Amino acid sequence: MVDDHPMIIEGYQNTLIATKKEFQQLDIDIAHDCDMANELIKKAASTKPYDVLFFDISLPASKDGLITSGEDLAKIARVYLPDAKIIILTMFNESFRILNIIKEINPEGLLIKSDLTSSELAEAFQHILNSETYYSSTVSNFLNTSITSDIYVDETNRKILHLLSQGIKTRSLKDHIDLSMSAIEKRKKQLKVLFSIEDSKDESLLKEARNKGFL
Repeated sequence: MVDDHPMIIEGYQNTLIATKKEFQQLDIDIAHDCDMANELIKKAASTKPYDVLFFDISLPASKDGLITSGEDLAKIARVYLPDAKIIILTMFNESFRILNIIKEINPEGLLIKSDLTSSELAEAFQHILNSETYYSSTVSNFLNTSITSDIYVDETNRKILHLLSQGIKTRSLKDHIDLSMSAIEKRKKQLKVLFSIEDSKDESLLKEARNKGFL
């Protein structure tokens, strides 16, 4: 379980332990940031792989700035723990953010925290253990009404946004991302089009990215 709020993890743990089936045994490891989670994922891959992974989306970035969210961790987990079931938990409830997570991760579970109750968490966990996908009500409503979004932000674009939000200047992005300066500028222009930014200010882009849950 990965979340930067210990009380939230404690609540998840207590719910799952109280509602598990008699034949189920729960051994739970905890991480509060991207570095700790990345270490546990890679360690588990060579020892005892996890069956289920819980990722919050908003997490403190890794020290090297390469892992910035639960989405990044989920992608790492797909490589190192391909058989593990991934559950994403997030406060973001905008349709474009939800659809972006589904496109990038395709998690076995996607739960919006504002929807979540103890009984729903327990129900979701059992469904996912039985190889069934579980989406909380907000996610299901978006998908059932066929809401679509043209906003799709891939991993590299999210890193550009993250670095800009950390005060890294555009001219220095190439020191952190393996792209040419012209490719970085092209991606920035595409992001401004995606987010309907009419001026040339990075501040405007970052403000809209935050509003839409991408930072």
